[in-house]
Amino acid sequence: MIKKTEIEIMQNWKGDISKPVVSICSITYNHENFIEEALDSFLMQETGFPFEIVIDDDCSPDGTANIIRKYEEKFPHIIKANLREKNIGVMKNFMSNMKRAKGKYIALCEGDDYWTDNSKLQKQVDFLEANGEYVLTYTSVEGFDENGLIKNYEGGAEKDLDKYNLQRATPINSLTACFRNVIIDFPDEMKFSKIGDLFLWALLSEYGKGKYLADILPSRYRLHLGGIYSKIPQERRSYMRFTLNSALLSYHHKNGNKEAEQYFKKLIFLSFLSSFNSTFILVESFKVLKARLFFKIYRISRISKFFKKEIV
Repeated sequence: MIKKTEIEIMQNWKGDISKPVVSICSITYNHENFIEEALDSFLMQETGFPFEIVIDDDCSPDGTANIIRKYEEKFPHIIKANLREKNIGVMKNFMSNMKRAKGKYIALCEGDDYWTDNSKLQKQVDFLEANGEYVLTYTSVEGFDENGLIKNYEGGAEKDLDKYNLQRATPINSLTACFRNVIIDFPDEMKFSKIGDLFLWALLSEYGKGKYLADILPSRYRLHLGGIYSKIPQERRSYMRFTLNSALLSYHHKNGNKEAEQYFKKLIFLSFLSSFNSTFILVESFKVLKARLFFKIYRISRISKFFKKEIV
């Protein structure tokens, strides 16, 4: 646990501490071996404004919740923990966690990753305050596992992104993201997606552009078997991407974005072609998307006609 006291962390804050400028949103599940490193990297942030740590544990069966309780006892004005007694799943926990954020801005980082730059939040907020046309900032990451840093690890975007890139769910290093807290409610389609952060970028595209900040030290992205995405089989990843594309197709159709709708139609068509050799993807896609949503997507994309057009 970090040696700083709560008073020392808050000593340079200006403004009402009950009205945080940034909400650090973090979800956890079985992160007993990692959560201290994450929390310490949040608490080491040196800022001139108040921030809060909003953390939701999804009923971890290990000791994650006990560790969070100890941190909350030491930093009661900063850490706002929700320790669930019943598991609700990653997406529901993710959305519920962000809904609790009081800050003008939200910074994301799950409980198995961590930051390395103590000026990260200050630099991101300074940029967003000065550049109203941007809704989102992000930085680079270093991937690592139990053997240390992974050479040539390829993370998310390390360039600026316009609204069209964000609409198309361009991967961003979510553990580095800091963005305006402008999403009032999450659409139903997001609940069906298995990759919540990429859907979130599409929602944020309605409010501005994305800025890559190269002057912030890379954050650390942990690859381990318990990770949501990092070390799952490729077949499972393809299925998760299918649910994301299907949900975004429905979302963009509902909002009349024809260009984005057509883009995701093509991605779904390609995923169907590639999944013919994978019973798992086909079965799970029907199961998780449910018949109602799937056939809604079917009607929207008119897949049968699209197949004919593409094959001919």
